[in-house]
Amino acid sequence: MPRTAQRTSQRRSPRLARTLACAAIAVPALLVAGCSSDSGGDGGGSATSDEGAKEPKAAPVKFKELPDACKTVSKDTVKKATPKTDNASGKRIGSGNTQDSGSCLWSGLDKFDYRQLTVTLKRFDSDTSRGSGDKLAGAFLDQQADAVQSDKANKELKSGSAGGIGDKATSFSYKVDKKDGKKSEEFREHQIFARSANVVVLVDYAGAGFESAKLPSADDLKKNAEKAAEEAVASLK
Repeated sequence: MPRTAQRTSQRRSPRLARTLACAAIAVPALLVAGCSSDSGGDGGGSATSDEGAKEPKAAPVKFKELPDACKTVSKDTVKKATPKTDNASGKRIGSGNTQDSGSCLWSGLDKFDYRQLTVTLKRFDSDTSRGSGDKLAGAFLDQQADAVQSDKANKELKSGSAGGIGDKATSFSYKVDKKDGKKSEEFREHQIFARSANVVVLVDYAGAGFESAKLPSADDLKKNAEKAAEEAVASLK
């Protein structure tokens, strides 16, 4: 006997909860070392020589803190991206330390159509030995992009630039199988990695069609992912 959409949705709820965890972006804990000054001297230098031996200062950064990741995307955008969502306010991921990093997840299931949106923010301070915050953020963006391109699990991978979003933005579209126990579901994903000064914004938008439903189109995912990325970058102050 055919199962109703309501019964299938209810039956799959625990499974979808597990899928949320495995689909979210895991941001490496990239620690930026601070600079420490010498506490003592040799006592033999003059005032002039001490003045010339001052340690260099780290370059100033544009963004000194991050907004709440769950408030970087408007409710209208969330509703369009994750229809029938049961967490319109988003679910915070990680420690919630909004000064250096933050991540938020939204998900929704409309009959058999599942959508998930994750926004992650990562901020970098300047370091006299490693470079400016902007430089470190750029290196982190490149590292994330390389990880997507080198992951053999990503099928039909397409990459390109996402012009107009931050100082630099790269986007990726691909299919990937996500396992749930012995079974697996095919997802289509669109990711955008954008840098604005010393902050990197990572957007991951994924969708699946359970039972007889089809995968979302690559164009629809791209459109919603770009909208979320634009709003997230604009929220930086």
